[in-house]
Amino acid sequence: MTKRTRTLLADQWTEAMAARRRAWDVLRARGPSQMQFWVIALVIGCAAGFAALLFRKGINLLQATLYGTEDTARLHSFAETLAWYWILLIPIAGGLIVGVILNRFAGDDRVRGVADVIEGAALHDGRVEAKAGLASAAASLITLSSGGSTGREGPVVHLGAMISTWVSNRINADGITGRDLLGCAVAAAVSASFNAPIAGALFALEVVLRHFAVHAFAPIVIASAAGTVISRLAFGDVTEFTLGTDGALQFYVELPAFILLGLVCGLVAVILMRAIFWADDFASHVQTRTGLPRVLRPAVAGAMLGGLAIWFPHIIGVGYETTSDALTGNLLLREVIIFAALKVVAVAITMSGRMGGGVFSPSLMIGALTGLAFGLIATAVFPNVSGSETLYALAGMGAVAAAVLGAPISTTLIVFELTGDWQTGLAVMVAVSLSTALASRLVHRSFFLTQIERRGVHLAAGPQAYLLAMFSARHVMRPVEEDEAVEACWDLIAEGVQVDADATLEVAMPLFEVSNHAYVPVVVQAEDGGAPELLGALFQVDALRAYNRALAATAAEEHS
Repeated sequence: MTKRTRTLLADQWTEAMAARRRAWDVLRARGPSQMQFWVIALVIGCAAGFAALLFRKGINLLQATLYGTEDTARLHSFAETLAWYWILLIPIAGGLIVGVILNRFAGDDRVRGVADVIEGAALHDGRVEAKAGLASAAASLITLSSGGSTGREGPVVHLGAMISTWVSNRINADGITGRDLLGCAVAAAVSASFNAPIAGALFALEVVLRHFAVHAFAPIVIASAAGTVISRLAFGDVTEFTLGTDGALQFYVELPAFILLGLVCGLVAVILMRAIFWADDFASHVQTRTGLPRVLRPAVAGAMLGGLAIWFPHIIGVGYETTSDALTGNLLLREVIIFAALKVVAVAITMSGRMGGGVFSPSLMIGALTGLAFGLIATAVFPNVSGSETLYALAGMGAVAAAVLGAPISTTLIVFELTGDWQTGLAVMVAVSLSTALASRLVHRSFFLTQIERRGVHLAAGPQAYLLAMFSARHVMRPVEEDEAVEACWDLIAEGVQVDADATLEVAMPLFEVSNHAYVPVVVQAEDGGAPELLGALFQVDALRAYNRALAATAAEEHS
């Protein structure tokens, strides 16, 4: 190669690098173009799909190692052959490791999941925590592998959200772009985890973004398809469950039974959700009263799960084997009722023990068992006008899961994609609609939104309720410089009318009604308990202006 040729190549390389830097600067300054955005969505979809794939394979590998079986799909059947002390010790050891991980890396003992992703979409421009999220993923992996009774959708959704957060921070994405990228990651993670591309895309829109804006649909579908392709390359195009019969529906005569089933499943979903929250409150109360170190809380839950699993190993892990048995009708009525009740207890223990995991897979199992129990009774009482009891199991599976997630559309579709049965849509839709309508009246719309509500964030009520929490008084206040205005502020402070600088408008707005003033002083409290420092004044008109702008921006995003 001549010197001139080398110089020419070096110049071309320098120009290419300069062009790349200019393109990167434009991308960070102006945001991605539509074509760039779709490419980024595809990349995020692939990354989230691989993350979900690795998480699923990690569970299978660790389960096989801990329990000594190669067929993790039949885990609870194999566990019945193990010595009782292994069944007891494995979840205790897993709980100890989970406690150490969360205590060391999460900053608290709370495992991040779908609720945090929903909150990130609504309040944090599509961003979620990274360090605590990685710790939660590791904790959930160990929990699901060592006998915890939860599901894998929560961890994989948060894993995908961390990937989109990293990308959003790199390209300096605004709120709309960040939320759309978050939706792409969630769709790909769900699609890869369950081989359900349609449901994955709709889950991201219905549950996480909570709108069906047209601008978000195309990139989310692209990412969902990418996640599904990755899943199918690894596991093949197979459904998670196989139905025992073709589920013939005795159409109009049998529809009232599915209406009743939907109401029953709605009540079962509420029992499951309230059992989890009650157990969490009770465990926190016991922990406070006894002084139990929080690092040991998951281990105590593991001991309880291990003791229960000695007699009822079907509670171990995700529970797909029992769900399959319910969908094929291979269980007796007595077994169905006992298994469903104990699964509720096991899920409540796992979640209240802060061990990690999600609620979707357990709700599928509990729903299938509930539906099968209802079907066994219905077909016995009305044998001449009833179809297969397994059809009730399928409808029940969707009805309980939809009520727990608060997602009737995506849950209906994911049931069809998990089973491959699209011929019984009317029965499933009737049960799902009734269960969701009933459960949403008895909790804050869904399990995830109730979790968020318990933290004091009012997402369930809509943007008009939570947008005020996005603004702090510090960022909306006006500086106070004139002596007369300063004196008036100190007079109000003396009357007890003031707001902390870091308080949100949600706290500040009621003060205008109580004090009947056009503004309230914004202060920083002194650490020694002395007089506060006056920073400025928050005017009601400024607070309303910021609130109205946020409402308008939210409406524009949801209808674009």
